[in-house]
Amino acid sequence: MTTLLPRLRRRPLAAALILGLVALALQFSSAASARSASPSCADPVTAAPTGPATVSTASTTAFGKVLVVGSGAYAGCSLYLLTSDQLHTLTGAHYACSNTLNAVPGSPACDTILWPALLTDGAPIAGSGVNPKLLGTVTRTDLPGLPPVQQVTYAGQPLYRFIFDDIPGDTQGANLFDPVTSPTGIWYLVEPNRGNPAPGTATLQLETVGPKTVLAATMNAGLTDLNFANQPFPVYTLRPGHSPGAVLGALGPGGPCQALCNQYWPPVLTSGRPTAGTGVDQHALGTMMRPDGTQQVTYRGRPLYLFADDAYLPPFPFIGGPAAINGAGADTLWGVFDTIPPSS
Repeated sequence: MTTLLPRLRRRPLAAALILGLVALALQFSSAASARSASPSCADPVTAAPTGPATVSTASTTAFGKVLVVGSGAYAGCSLYLLTSDQLHTLTGAHYACSNTLNAVPGSPACDTILWPALLTDGAPIAGSGVNPKLLGTVTRTDLPGLPPVQQVTYAGQPLYRFIFDDIPGDTQGANLFDPVTSPTGIWYLVEPNRGNPAPGTATLQLETVGPKTVLAATMNAGLTDLNFANQPFPVYTLRPGHSPGAVLGALGPGGPCQALCNQYWPPVLTSGRPTAGTGVDQHALGTMMRPDGTQQVTYRGRPLYLFADDAYLPPFPFIGGPAAINGAGADTLWGVFDTIPPSS
């Protein structure tokens, strides 16, 4: 079967169910209890900002130096970018974490509750370790109950907090492969030098789905509140000799899958040499530098990708799994994507 452009799943009913269930789960979460007592990193956005936001940096053990809120009630709270927000830059589409797309009456919105946007009234302020030239703003008109407001950006990427981060230093949203956003994307902490994702050290392991065992990347590094941390997702590589050429900006110095391709097939990123889990050959793992300065994991010299339609978050309906291998053999504008068996 040939698919010129892979289909990114978008089920409005699924979005309604997942958002409603998250709202129910919050009644029992530590984020909800913290919110009732004092300011929490999990607090939703409920009003327009009254002053400029400050962005600073903090050091983490697993992810290095990353961006955090620099002042005010949420000082020290982790900040994240969403890879699929780049679709806005590429095509002018809505931001992936947008109430325009996730608007369900009575259910929490992506950009005010699930991933509260970092808002500012006036030019954002660069705190310690932050490059002021990378700070910016974008006008958001899709935050429910609010007038048009300015969201802080870094290197052009909008910044957000996360609903399951309670206190400064929490990083539950790190490397979260998120099927709720539209389109699916990966949430990363943000390194301050260039505003790139701060993925930490990637780990490759084996995953068995039905009768098939394949190479997989460990994602959702800190998602302990949903008991879904450090989960494997299948990785793919382009079949040699099957790249059809420069289509829709697909080709670049870092390989045949760039730009729009990465909205369907996100690269597996790492902040250093990746590590091998049980059954994976450490000597087969390496890295390549991408045009944006990030490091992509390679296997025997071939760059590795995830597939957007493989993302899931149990135990929610429709997008709750089970794990699947949906991209094997996909014939796309950028070539044919294959999984990697353990013996290869």
